[in-house]
Amino acid sequence: MTIAHNPILKGFYPDPSICRVGDDFYIVCSSFVYAPGVPIFHSKDLAHWEQIGHVLDRESQLPVTGEISRGIFAPTIREHDGVFYMITTNVSHGGNFIVKATDPKGPWSEPYYLGAEECPGIDPSLFFDDDGRCYYVGTRPNPEGVRYNGDWEIWVQELNLKTMKLTGESMAIWKGAVKDVIWPEGPHLYKKDGYYYLLHAEGGTGPEHAISVARSKELFKWFEGCPRNPIFTHRNLGKDYPIIYAGHGDLVDDKNGNYYIVMLASRPCKKHCSLGRETFLAKVAWEDGWPVINPGVGRLTDEVELPFEEHPFAQENTWNDTLHFNSTQLDDRFVGIEKRDEEIYSLTKNPGRLTLFTRPEKLEEKGYPSYLGLRQKDYSFKVNCGVDFTPNNQQECGGIVLYQNHENHLAMEIVGSGSDKKLQVRTVIKGEEKVIAYHGLNSGIVEIELQAKNQEAEIFLVENNKYISVAKNVDLIPYTTEEAGGFVGCTVGMYTSSNGAASDNECSFAWISMGEMV
Repeated sequence: MTIAHNPILKGFYPDPSICRVGDDFYIVCSSFVYAPGVPIFHSKDLAHWEQIGHVLDRESQLPVTGEISRGIFAPTIREHDGVFYMITTNVSHGGNFIVKATDPKGPWSEPYYLGAEECPGIDPSLFFDDDGRCYYVGTRPNPEGVRYNGDWEIWVQELNLKTMKLTGESMAIWKGAVKDVIWPEGPHLYKKDGYYYLLHAEGGTGPEHAISVARSKELFKWFEGCPRNPIFTHRNLGKDYPIIYAGHGDLVDDKNGNYYIVMLASRPCKKHCSLGRETFLAKVAWEDGWPVINPGVGRLTDEVELPFEEHPFAQENTWNDTLHFNSTQLDDRFVGIEKRDEEIYSLTKNPGRLTLFTRPEKLEEKGYPSYLGLRQKDYSFKVNCGVDFTPNNQQECGGIVLYQNHENHLAMEIVGSGSDKKLQVRTVIKGEEKVIAYHGLNSGIVEIELQAKNQEAEIFLVENNKYISVAKNVDLIPYTTEEAGGFVGCTVGMYTSSNGAASDNECSFAWISMGEMV
């Protein structure tokens, strides 16, 4: 017996998809414009998870640009005959595509694009029938014309695994459970006891999010909805409930026939979400031929009792950690914006440190800045970082940033030049920049610490173990999904820029630590 603690993946890990192979479970999640794309996790007990890499780990697989909430939407992972398939949508380039691998750790193949005209819409999934044939299921705009925002339908078509192209006719099989439903999305097909089951989300990924299910004896036939639809939602629990936005689920069974579901949901603080949408787990029972999620409870719980022997990993998806830079490999938890390659960083130029190159690109613009971030995982947390940076002029900066998107972030950066070197605290809210604090600096490594609690922060300089407050009562509400928009959660990371000017400077980091406030 082991206990899973919800969320099982803390921080911005939305749209989870899960599959099992033998004793092993695998989860993938949306990554949008962050790179590498589609983080992949492994577990043997559904409670402890280790990140084993990213599915899209090179630029040829991940051409993404634009808003941070563009890029990679809603991946699905499936395994068939020893081959793993990950299918997803790149809304920045190429639409729906598939990659495959014989080992979930990779390497994964180059993308097989299905074609914008042949395969419209988003949120694709794959289903392997008993005869080995493969089918695509996805969501697309109403082909008779979109009557209102979110007027979409769920459709199915066979996929030829040899050509990796859709074949035969496509057919709409379901619209959604509620009259004039909006955004039927995240569809997945399963087969059980002679029925094809279609599990999907509807109502949008915010306050009205819900999970519904339909079934049919035939795949190419209009499905019938469960009389209890939607079968799961938190929208009836009110805005002050500690877990909101629940939906977008994927079912999995264990070797003993027990069923579970992973889904996204959010944990708000002061009615605002900084963490994005996280991955939660629930049990599933079957009654009268339909799934029941968390029977007798009907909502997500903090803990889930599981009938597995506990199987922790040495390197789990932890939050309390100090990351040093003694390796030549960058930790998989670090993500860049659009790309993450040695155009922006080096682990060998200054051994024992991470060097970021001071480039013209800046966080206030869409593009590929010199930024490497880690996901924020709670509301009571601290980030401590050792920064060594000497600006060559007044335009250059380097330090740490709490980042929601290019128009909304909080920078704690070293600026100035010569004897005028100082730590600057700068807010960017809805594109408007404002410097809220300065503090003079000595030479050498500067230790910066951000302490956050309940959507409010204080920024410190740490000198000889003495904490010097630079900025107090910094409001973090502007860096939430409700205020900033989009589909992502905050990351916190290391950054440098010359703000549009040419530069050959660099900023080095001795460590970065993140963890819960005690």
